[in-house]
Order: sequence, then structure tokens, then C-alpha cells
Amino acid sequence: MASSPPLFKPLLLCTILAFLSSAGAEMHPPSNHSGPSHSKPIQPAKQKPPEAIHNHGGPLLKGNLTVELLLYGHFSPSQLAAITDFFKSFSPSPSQHPPSPPSVASWWATIDNYLGGPASLKLGLVRRDFYSRGKHLSDAMVRELVLSGRTNTNNSIVVVITASDVRVNDLCQGACGGHGAVKSSGPHGQQLPYLWVGNAAKQCPGKCAWPFARPATWLVGDPPLVPPNGDVGVDGMLIHLATFLAATVTNPYGNGYYKGPATMPVEAVSACAGIFASGAYPGYPGVLLLTEHAKRPKSFFNGRGVDGREFLLPAFWDPQTSRCVPPV
Repeated sequence: MASSPPLFKPLLLCTILAFLSSAGAEMHPPSNHSGPSHSKPIQPAKQKPPEAIHNHGGPLLKGNLTVELLLYGHFSPSQLAAITDFFKSFSPSPSQHPPSPPSVASWWATIDNYLGGPASLKLGLVRRDFYSRGKHLSDAMVRELVLSGRTNTNNSIVVVITASDVRVNDLCQGACGGHGAVKSSGPHGQQLPYLWVGNAAKQCPGKCAWPFARPATWLVGDPPLVPPNGDVGVDGMLIHLATFLAATVTNPYGNGYYKGPATMPVEAVSACAGIFASGAYPGYPGVLLLTEHAKRPKSFFNGRGVDGREFLLPAFWDPQTSRCVPPV
């Protein structure tokens, strides 16, 4: 295998946990009710200013980008549908009747404010891998999967998603995923951007699926929010997919937009960790939209997708206004 730079491990999980723990002993999780938003905790904590990120002058990913998706392990048909619909929602075709804002596409439009202009995403090849390297993957194995799964070296991002029964070295140990670049083989090998996210439903949902799962530090309080696609692991994972897609485009090689150490950066979305809507503060994601489905409980979302899908998307750092911009 060709040599490669280290996987960038954004401070997302640590930032989220710090965001939640800073609420203090008197903070309570939000409660679900039948109104247009869920109720706020009794004693809100003061919101800290967002982490300002800066451009370090390196190249960004711009123009028309293709996502090459590699699903490692077992995913149910409903999980596969939610994941692929999420990626299709970045650039919905006119025949799909693009959803009105707030949508995945309108959320992603903040990327246009980064140096170099727009970056559009479309879903390309979707591959399945049923445990070819076992159920415990190292960082090196993830990079091997990236190289084996790549079919197009121009303007593409390989996205590796691991199933809930697959353990990756960094999952739950300070990260819910990661991104980086791996060098392709040959004398003129290219640096190929990629990202990885794991389904943490069985391993650490409180760390990597908040606000759909209760963090271990919350010993009492109301139940977590109901996920819009009815799957705590997948809906939590989609939050991190959004996070690392933004990071990959704005900091693909470790010298783009970020703050802090280059190997542990605060990036385009992790700068706004824990914020999903206006009014957010530690332990409270903000005033979300409420939807009702005939066959499952009420759920919360802030972004629409193709085919009537709904998602929860994190706030995005806007370099033009120097603030976090949530979808709602």
C-alpha cells in the first residue's frame, strides 16, 4: 500500500462532550412535546462563542464533486435508503421535485462562501463490502478500503461507512469518524481525499448520536429526541457525515480552513458543535422543526431531502459573517 498522511481527527466528539458537560449540574436534557419545538431546560447555560476557523492557504475541493460510497458490513434496506437519499439530497434533480428550504441543499450552500466558490456534490458509485477485512479495522485498513473502492481519481471523495457491528480503532475513543487523504500507488500517485464514519448505535450512541441518545453523564432527565428516520444509529451517523463532508471539502489535505493543531483540527462544522438551530446552548440543540408520521412517533428535524426525507443537520461556520449558521 502506498504511504499516506495521517488521518485527520477533528475535535468533534471532544468538542460535543465539552459542549454538553459545560451545562452544569442543574442542566436537564430537552423534553419532547407536541408543540412546534421541544421545551427548553429550566436553567440554560451561557453559550460560549463559536470557534473561529481560519484559512491556512492550502487547496480546497471545488467544482463538481462525486461521492463514491463504500458501505462496509451489514446495512438493512431502510438504512441503505436513508443514507443514499441523504447524498442524493445535496443535488436533487428537477424530476425529484427539490424540497423547499430548509433543505440539505440550502444548508450546503454555505460552502459557496469559502474561498474558491461553489462545490456541488452528487452521489456516484455505491459499493458493498461484507467484512472482507473482518470486524475490527485499523486506520490503515480504512485507507486500504479507500484505495480498493476508488474508481475515479478526479474530483471525487470516497466515503467509507462502517456498520454497527464493526469496530474501528478511533470510534468512541475521541472520534465519531474522520477524514484525510491517501496517496494512490505509482510514481505519480495522487492524494485522494476520503472520509470515514461509523454507526455507533451499539458501541457509544450517547457519544456519537446525541441528541438522539442520552450521554452517559446525563443520569436523569427527559428522553432523547426521536430521530427523523427512526434509526438512532443512522440518524446520528448522518450528522457526522454532514460534518466530515464539510471538513473534507474545506480542509482536504490538512492545510485549508481550521483552527488548532493540524492533526486535531476544529473545522467548518465542528467549530459549531452541538448547535442545530437558533437558540441552542449546552445540552439544548435549538428550536427544531417537528414532524408527525402516521406509523411512528413525532420526530425532530431541520433539513428536508429528496422523496420526503427529513434530516438533522449541524450548524455550519460561515467565513463571510464569522458565525455559526444553523439550518433553522
